Amino acid sequence: MTGTFRTSLTAPAGALRLPIRKALGIAACLAATAALSACGGKERAAPEMAASRVTTIGVNSYLWRASLDTLQFMPLLQTDSAGGVVVTDWYTNPSNPGERVKVSVAILDQDLRADALRVSASREVAQGGYWIAAPVQAATVQKLEDIILTRARELRRNSVGG
Repeated sequence: MTGTFRTSLTAPAGALRLPIRKALGIAACLAATAALSACGGKERAAPEMAASRVTTIGVNSYLWRASLDTLQFMPLLQTDSAGGVVVTDWYTNPSNPGERVKVSVAILDQDLRADALRVSASREVAQGGYWIAAPVQAATVQKLEDIILTRARELRRNSVGG
């Protein structure tokens, strides 16, 4: 053989110090958690209402679900639960084929609050074979926000069985 292969069973000085320190820190945290969980000895009463904050997606889960439920009749173009965005594609009501609407919903917070929701809408009308932008009544956007907020509150109430 032209070369030698050498193995060492000893670790350099200080190599085990950091993992041991980390393991001791974790053990101390676990011991403190166990000690605190034993305090009181009583079970906590169940909350009357479900939590208004979200834990699994980036925005309030009730507002998110209510937005999807409210806009279920429209084709969805983009949904992002982490960013709280729902964008629909153009929707044409079969009873009014000369008009189409597109809606965007932005959920701005993790709390279930009225100011945590922003709805915007675009409307177009058919003229001469083209779609021309038309104004959307402010009451229409406000009504959509109210429907979503009402549905979110309903979902929250139902989550605790009441």
